Amino acid sequence: MSNHTPQFSVIIPLYNKEREVEATIRSVLAQTLQPLEIVVVDDGSTDRSAEIVEAIGSPLVRLIRQTNGGECAARNRAMREARGDYFALVDADDSWKPEFLEEVAGMIADAPECGIYSTAFDVVSPTGTVRGNCPTGRGVVENFWRESMTRYVTIPSATVLPRKVVEELGGFPEGMKMGGDQWMWIKIVSKYGVCFSPRALCNYSMVASNRSSAIYTPEQTPHTLEEFLEAPYPSVEEDFWRGEFIAKCAIGKALTLTAKGDESFGRRVVSNFGYTKHYRRGLAKLRLLLLLPRGWRPTIHAFYNRMAWRLAHKGL
Repeated sequence: MSNHTPQFSVIIPLYNKEREVEATIRSVLAQTLQPLEIVVVDDGSTDRSAEIVEAIGSPLVRLIRQTNGGECAARNRAMREARGDYFALVDADDSWKPEFLEEVAGMIADAPECGIYSTAFDVVSPTGTVRGNCPTGRGVVENFWRESMTRYVTIPSATVLPRKVVEELGGFPEGMKMGGDQWMWIKIVSKYGVCFSPRALCNYSMVASNRSSAIYTPEQTPHTLEEFLEAPYPSVEEDFWRGEFIAKCAIGKALTLTAKGDESFGRRVVSNFGYTKHYRRGLAKLRLLLLLPRGWRPTIHAFYNRMAWRLAHKGL
């Protein structure tokens, strides 16, 4: 157990969130354990987002402006500019409950060698707020890959990364429009452990404007999920579940991109990740989307997602 008090730099990528960003920053300022700083990188917003951040007037807030480079580039810029020894991530449309940083500090004291610290979260949906499907135990996750096949162990807005880990392994994959966070988790967890708290101390919003998953532009990045298939994990069982998790991430991304018209990406994923044994339903859905006329795909995909959400949350 460590007695060192972590110095948290809060990392907020910002793009056209004028309706939400103030509430996000206020939730950080309301923490029972105050951060060292809040680094906001405005990634070329075309609305009043940056002006709203400036108007908050807190000495803890630093606003950096840059031309649009995407969410991964904005996170990386913020981490390069930050001074803390831990990077606490939060998106500009999500928020924390007051004890988030205090809880993470306790986790760091208990498990100082982990590469990711995360908590459970609540989902704010158009029909109400529900608890995210997360693990129930506290501490170092025994098998992140296996656990993540059916539960959310970490999402960006409920995640803290040690500076030393980011500097060793590098930042988020710039130019990757979707799944950059999962790419980063794979890179970190291939070498470090994950410490998790079942306390739901983050609010993840499904009702915010301009969600990144609703926006599609072609990716321009040398990074792919396939690159992780070339580096097996030391344990045979861990390697199996690691491969299953990577396949799940790739297929989930391909479903969205195929629905938006990127047929070549979907076919590549079917070819490279068809080995999955535990995500066969997602693979079958992807194959079906590829058979449908392009104009039908967005509607079918959206309908399936709505039905899956309602079934999982009993009609909410």
